[in-house]
Amino acid sequence: MNTSEVAKLLGVSASTVQRWVKLMELPMEKNDRGHYHFTSEDIELLKKIHEQLQNGILLQDIAPVVEKRGIRKGSVKRGGEKETAIERLVTKVSELEMNLNTKADSVASYQLLQHRREIDDLQNQVTQLALELERLQFQMKEMNTPPQIDKPLVLDGGKVRSKKKNIVSSLFGF
Repeated sequence: MNTSEVAKLLGVSASTVQRWVKLMELPMEKNDRGHYHFTSEDIELLKKIHEQLQNGILLQDIAPVVEKRGIRKGSVKRGGEKETAIERLVTKVSELEMNLNTKADSVASYQLLQHRREIDDLQNQVTQLALELERLQFQMKEMNTPPQIDKPLVLDGGKVRSKKKNIVSSLFGF
């Protein structure tokens, strides 16, 4: 029975029943939601407490009617098959999460290795292009350089002029 049902049975409020349980430190079971769950023994105990209170005895003066039982731990389980099914589901979800994390780690590692290979390939291509550019610049420089002519040069007012050979010297080879 729950707290409100016991309270109706005894003719008191639900908060009164809860107060009795707390002040008398009665070891009552709680369900999975944290609500009290009363057995027939618990109800008999509460009836005796109610009787003593109606006879004028104060709550603090009431001696425990029964020996203190060990504190009950856990909650009242209903449907054992459901609990085992839930436990199996939780276990399976945990396994799936671990598998997912492992897979994600391996995918990330593979991607990092692949990106590293791509970066190395691009660096090699940049190096090859730089060498080719240097070679082409050297060829352009050679093509733009005028060929050296063996003509004698004469300086005339800071300007370079080629010397004209006169006809006589060209005939006689001077």
